[in-house]
Amino acid sequence: MKGKMKRYLVLEDGTVYQGQAFGAARVSVGELVFTTGMTGYQEAITDDSYAGQLLVFTNPLLGNYGVSLVDSEDLNSSCAGVVCRQLARVVDSWRSSETLDHFMQRQGIPGISGIDTRALTKKLRNAGTMQAELVDELPPTANVVDNLVRSEKKELLFRDNQIAPFMIPGSGFNVVLVDFGAKQSILRELIKRHCNIVVVPETATAEEILRFEPDGVLLSNGPGDPQDHPNAIKMIQEIQSKTVIFGICLGHQLFSLANGAKTYKMKFGHRGFNHPVIEIASQRSMFTSQNHGYAVAADSIDHSVLTETYVELNDQTVEGLRHKKYPAASVQFHPDASPGPHDAIDVFDDFIAMITSQQEEKIAKKK
Repeated sequence: MKGKMKRYLVLEDGTVYQGQAFGAARVSVGELVFTTGMTGYQEAITDDSYAGQLLVFTNPLLGNYGVSLVDSEDLNSSCAGVVCRQLARVVDSWRSSETLDHFMQRQGIPGISGIDTRALTKKLRNAGTMQAELVDELPPTANVVDNLVRSEKKELLFRDNQIAPFMIPGSGFNVVLVDFGAKQSILRELIKRHCNIVVVPETATAEEILRFEPDGVLLSNGPGDPQDHPNAIKMIQEIQSKTVIFGICLGHQLFSLANGAKTYKMKFGHRGFNHPVIEIASQRSMFTSQNHGYAVAADSIDHSVLTETYVELNDQTVEGLRHKKYPAASVQFHPDASPGPHDAIDVFDDFIAMITSQQEEKIAKKK
């Protein structure tokens, strides 16, 4: 059986893990990262923020409730591969339409099971994320390591962005969603609030966005280094005085860069949905869903321009910002969760409230 075939995980430091193959039969190279979520493997695998990454699940059992189409964050997965301790032999869920193994075969994603993911996660916490490769036949380890070390470790952008803008009609405010790799759950939250949504690619210019006469602009999540998006940073600088802006994850980092702050690559990032965050103004704490390998440098923030609104309780990283002059704000975590706790779901209501306030101010000025 395919599940009994050997597969190897080779790290750039020379460590080799032997396990069993599942999913697609192909070689795959990517940045090896771990996520601490106990459920939500399908949402993670289809989250485009994991583009080009080999995803280690710390939860020991994967695939026990199968896969359901409605739980995907994107129809086409872009993660490089999946690493787990045990792949479930039996699927038990009335919602399931196929097994995780079959889903990953269709999506072209290779997987490896039988790995001591506890030891692997400890290694990544100590050494930091690193390049790795999934192979079915193990060539001389030195050759694999040499290729990994010499390979260009460039971060992947979401997609080629040749898609045309499209609309999801609604009866509420006009919201332009700039798609850097947006999760479907973000769209669902905007739809719940009756927004008329126009989705544009990450290459959209300020002129193109303002042509849609937005009441607000949402900068989505996505993969990679925020500094690889100079055009988006320029776009934000040009529109933030003209409309309401709200950034999520990568959108948060781009918003910070557009206003003079700096970002840095974290040792092993935040991935999972048990990250404690506190809202500074109210001192309200909450658990959040997160997926990022970069963060905003706290000491680079110009406090005459930006105010910190949220902070992560474990490592004190910046989790939220608000502009002091313009109606613009951002959060590092995923308020839409999916999966994870919905402690922060009202952040979307804050975005709508910012738009409402701006509309009221415009009406008042006309009187």
